[in-house]
Amino acid sequence: MPVFSYTARDMSGKQIVGTLDAANEREAATQLSERSLFPVEVKDASSGSSMAVLGGRKKKVSGQTMAMFYNQLASLLRAGVPMIRSLTVLSNQSGSATLKEVITDIKGKVEDGQTLGDAMARYPKVFSDMGCNMVRAGSEGGFLEDALERVGAFTELQEDLKGRTVSAMAYPIFLFSVGSVVLSALLVFFVPKFDMLFERLRKKGEMPVMTEWLLNFSNFLQSYGWILLVAAAIGLVIVNAKLKSEAGKELADRVKLKIPVLGEILMSLAVARFCRVLGTLLGNGVPILRSLEIAGSAAGNRLLSRSIADATENIKSGESLASPLRNSGYFPQSVAEMISVGEESNSLDTVLPDIADSLEKTTFRRLDLFVRLLEPMMLLVMAILVLGVVMALLVPVLKSSTSL
Repeated sequence: MPVFSYTARDMSGKQIVGTLDAANEREAATQLSERSLFPVEVKDASSGSSMAVLGGRKKKVSGQTMAMFYNQLASLLRAGVPMIRSLTVLSNQSGSATLKEVITDIKGKVEDGQTLGDAMARYPKVFSDMGCNMVRAGSEGGFLEDALERVGAFTELQEDLKGRTVSAMAYPIFLFSVGSVVLSALLVFFVPKFDMLFERLRKKGEMPVMTEWLLNFSNFLQSYGWILLVAAAIGLVIVNAKLKSEAGKELADRVKLKIPVLGEILMSLAVARFCRVLGTLLGNGVPILRSLEIAGSAAGNRLLSRSIADATENIKSGESLASPLRNSGYFPQSVAEMISVGEESNSLDTVLPDIADSLEKTTFRRLDLFVRLLEPMMLLVMAILVLGVVMALLVPVLKSSTSL
């Protein structure tokens, strides 16, 4: 019987390393579970092949790569290629080392009798909850190829939306970064050179207040700027650590929604994401309670997710979905009304994607307008700041020339 080396954690989180005899990796993982151990890695000691199990530190795979995987697997299965052979083909041609390893392990699990959806669920950093549940529903309902194509189309759409959002904000961020660097360089390296030139005006008490403030601030940055940089770095580390906690993440989501204009845009995108995920899941036969749970977590905002969880409780008690969503304050009145109509006509699976399409079009028009207004505003602010620095230096120069 093969010997497997393993790395696991006990109930207290302590790491345990050892070996055991098992027929295959699946049986080895089962033995560890029976010992109340959570397997992190199981490796065949004789062949050296390893299995990174649920909870292992698998790298994420890009959305475009995953969309291609779903679409190619659907095409192979639709063409009549058996599942094992399809996974072998995709593993051999995968350009991602992480995905290649994952597909190889999934193929082994399917050969051992696991369903494709259960095998995929072992890698939460690679396959989303939505993808796993849609594959499970497709396998059980006999429409696996359609489910895979829908997951692929959804993944492509989400990547496109993410790319459009990033590209829209790239130029304003670039302007802000360059402007900040230029202004900092002026204050640290250029302005202090004028301090000695204005000494005579300072002794005569004719130094403009604005220039005095500028020189003092510039000298402070030159002398203690490194302290500010260190403080900023420490602050970023603390904020980053805080944001990893649930309370910090919720606070960040709350702050995002308070940003003028941008907060409404972010909430609209979150609502659109929820509607698209929920509609896609319902359209693929996933039960509504499970669909709401997955769609709520996929919304990307914890405040919205909480209101969706409250709405789920209403569904459990036999009430409608639209009413608590409307009362939450996060869903526009028109969206709540369309969801209500979809419930009454039993067509939520078709209404929700339409709502998402409409919301995304409207939101991206607003985002485009916001970015177009933001660019000249940032240029104007930077120009005013630079002009203030120039005027603060020019006024005493003119005073000095007229007093000669």
